[in-house]
Amino acid sequence: MSSLRKYVYAVLLAFTTLNFAPATISAQESARGKFTLSHSVHWQNAVVPAGEYEFWFQSDGARVLWLNKLSGPRTSFMFLVSDEADSKPADLSRIVLQSTPAGSYVSAMQLPEFGMTLRFAVPSSITEKQIAKAGTTPMASVQ
Repeated sequence: MSSLRKYVYAVLLAFTTLNFAPATISAQESARGKFTLSHSVHWQNAVVPAGEYEFWFQSDGARVLWLNKLSGPRTSFMFLVSDEADSKPADLSRIVLQSTPAGSYVSAMQLPEFGMTLRFAVPSSITEKQIAKAGTTPMASVQ
């Protein structure tokens, strides 16, 4: 009886593996390209330094944008895309920055050649005020 259980378990394991394998094999990039940042920017929770980058975006499952720095010290970044919208062919390829008291944040990446605009989370002004307020609290002197 235990050998029958082992056989059934092996068949189920093989069936499950074959069911999930095509999904991972068929994952393809939705967009790929290069761009140059003239100055460092905040991109979600990271500071991305100025330089030349290559990017690729995968929309299968979790929507993830990957960046690799091509100039200077090699650095890689991975960002979750909060929203994906259609882009018109007449739009310009560009990275949209939102100015905040903490600096410039990437809010969107327009990719009309791929028919999409990728949107990224930018901290709200309430959070920025709280961080700024917490940063200006005077420290008590210890003597």
